[in-house]
Amino acid sequence: MTYPQFFNKIPTIKLQDDLASFLGAFEDGIVEFSYLDIVKSAGHSCPTVLGAYLMTLKGLEALYENEIPKRGEIIVEFRESQTTGVAGAIGNVIMNITGAATTNGFKGLAGKYDRNHLMKFEQDINGANVRFTRIDTLKSVDIFYDASSVKPHEDMNFLMEKSLQGKATNDEKLEFGKLWQKRVEDISNSVNEVIKVKLL
Repeated sequence: MTYPQFFNKIPTIKLQDDLASFLGAFEDGIVEFSYLDIVKSAGHSCPTVLGAYLMTLKGLEALYENEIPKRGEIIVEFRESQTTGVAGAIGNVIMNITGAATTNGFKGLAGKYDRNHLMKFEQDINGANVRFTRIDTLKSVDIFYDASSVKPHEDMNFLMEKSLQGKATNDEKLEFGKLWQKRVEDISNSVNEVIKVKLL
C-alpha cells in the first residue's frame, strides 16, 4: 500500500478502552490510532478528515493532560446538525477514535460499556466546532478548527475542475492528487495555527 509519507509524521492518538481490555482485544485496553488508520476508514485524506483527527488529538491532550484518555467515556458535542456541511463526516472520524456514538454504537454488556448517546448534535457550545467532556470529571474543552489560512497551490482548483469534467489527462489527474495532499500536509504542519483549544 503506497500513500503520502507525511501521514506517518502526524502524531498518533493513544487511548485506554475498558471494553477492549475486557474482551481481550488489546492488552490493558491500550489502543493507538494513526492518521493512516483514519484515512483507511474514511476512504480518503482531506482537510476535513485531517481536521477531525487534529481536533481529537489536541482536544484530548488538553482534556486529559498527562493521563491516557478513556475511550468510551467521552461525550462529544457539535453545534451543527449531523446533516449540515461536514459535521457528519467529522463525527464519523471522532466516533472511530473515541467510541462515542449517537444511537448506532455498541449497546453495552450488562449495563456497562454503552457507547450510545455520547455523541450529540445541535448543541449550544458557544461557536466551537466540537466540545469534548470527560464523563468521570465533567471537565470540558472546546475545539475550534479553521484551515482557511493555509492556501492551496494556485493550480489545484483548476485541475480539480478539469478532472471532474473528464477533461484532464492522466498526468494532470496525478498532479491534482499531489497538490491536494500537499495542502493536507501543509495544514498538518500548521496545527497550532489551525486548531485552537479552550478549557472550560
